[in-house]
Amino acid sequence: MSSLATFKQNPWSWIPTLYYTQGIPYIMVVTVSVIMYKDLGIDNAEIALYTSLLSAPWVFKPAWSPFIDIFKTKRWWTYLMQGLIGVSFAGAAITLNTPNFFETSLIFLFVVAFCSSTHDIAADGFYMLALNEERQSFFVGIRSTFFRLAMWSGEGVFIVLAGVIAAKTSDPTFSWTSILAIVAVLMIVMSAYHGFILPKPDEDVPVKSEGESQVKAVLNTFVEFMKKEQIILSILFILLYRLGEGQLVKLAGPFLLDAREAGGLGLSVTEVGVVNGIIGLLALTVGGILGGIVISRHGLKKWLWPMIFIINLPNVAYWFLAHYQPESFITISTLVGVEKFGYGFGFAAFLMFMIYVAKGSHKTAHYAFCTALMALGMLLSGAVSGFIQEQVGYEQFFIWVLISAIPVMIVTPFIKIENDFGKKKENPTTE
Repeated sequence: MSSLATFKQNPWSWIPTLYYTQGIPYIMVVTVSVIMYKDLGIDNAEIALYTSLLSAPWVFKPAWSPFIDIFKTKRWWTYLMQGLIGVSFAGAAITLNTPNFFETSLIFLFVVAFCSSTHDIAADGFYMLALNEERQSFFVGIRSTFFRLAMWSGEGVFIVLAGVIAAKTSDPTFSWTSILAIVAVLMIVMSAYHGFILPKPDEDVPVKSEGESQVKAVLNTFVEFMKKEQIILSILFILLYRLGEGQLVKLAGPFLLDAREAGGLGLSVTEVGVVNGIIGLLALTVGGILGGIVISRHGLKKWLWPMIFIINLPNVAYWFLAHYQPESFITISTLVGVEKFGYGFGFAAFLMFMIYVAKGSHKTAHYAFCTALMALGMLLSGAVSGFIQEQVGYEQFFIWVLISAIPVMIVTPFIKIENDFGKKKENPTTE
C-alpha cells in the first residue's frame, strides 16, 4: 500500500499520460477529421468549413473557465471530461455507418471539442496545483513531449492504421469506424486510470469568491487585457500571423489525397500518414526546437521579421507540388518536410509574442485570451479555405496562401518589442 501511495505521488505516474490524453482529442478533431472526411467522400469546401467550426470551443473556452474554478475540483473535471470524450468518440464511430454520417458525426465531434477544451482548462490548472514551481519547470518539457507524441499518434499511427485496414477490407467506412472506436476505448481507459492515479492536492478545492462575483472578476481581467499598450495592434498581429497556414492546414491533406486529374497528388491514406505524421512532425519538432534556441540567444525582436518570412515562404513547396505534381514519394516528403520545418521554426516567434502580450498581472488569463484569439484566426481562415480552393484550384490556392502573408507584414513594422525580451540572460562574469 505504501509503495502504491508513493507511485501515485510521483508525477511520472500521471503527467506523461495526462498530456498524451490531452493531445489526442485535439489532433483527432482538428487534423485527422479532415483526412477522414476526405477519405469518406466529402468535398473540400464542406470539410474546411465544418472542421474549422469544430475549433470554436477552443476559441471561447475562457468564457466558461471560471465555472471550472468554482464547481468541484480540477481533478474531477479532468477525468470526467476524458470519459465524456471517450463516449463521444464512440458515438461518432457508430454514426459513420448511418446515411447522414457527416452531420451526425460532426455533432459528436463538436461535443469532443467542447469537452477537450474544458479538459485543457482543468488539466493545466491541476498541473499547477499538484506541483510546486520547481517541479512545474522540470516537467514542462515532459508534458510538451507527450503532447507531441499524441500528435504523432493521430497524424501518423492512426492515419496509417486507417489506410492499412481500408486496404485489407476495401471499406474506408469500416477503417475509420475502427479508428474512432480505438480512440474511444483509449480515452475511457485513461479516464479510469486518472480517476485512480491522480493525486489529491490540498489546494484542489472549489474557488470561493470574496466580495467580488466571478463574473465581475472575469470582466475586470478582460478590461485589464484591453488596457495593455498597443493591444489593438497585438490582436491584429495574433489574428493575422497564421492567416496563410490556417488555410493551408485544412487543404494540405485533401491535396495529397486528391486524384492527379483533380490537381492533387493521388497518395493513399497510409502514405499521407507517413508524410504528415512521421516525416512532417519530425521536421516540425526540429524547427520548433531551433526556433526556441535562436530566440533565446538573440531575443524575439531580432528574429521576428526572419521568422515571419520563414513560416510563410516554405509554403511555396505546396505550389511546386501542385504545379509539377511529382510522383517521387521522397520529393513529396522532402517538400512537405520543408514546409513543416518552416512552420515549426516560425511558430516559436508567435508563441513568444503571445507570452510578451500576456506579461504583467493576470498573465495566465491573458495568455488564455491570446491563445483564444489564435484559435479564432485559425477558425476564420480555415473556414473559407475550402471554398477558395474549389473556385481557383490547388495551384492558384497555394499562391493565395503565399499572398495571405502580406497582411501580417503590414502590421509588423508598428509592433514594439523590448530589445532583450526572450533573450537568455548571460552571467555577467562570463562577459
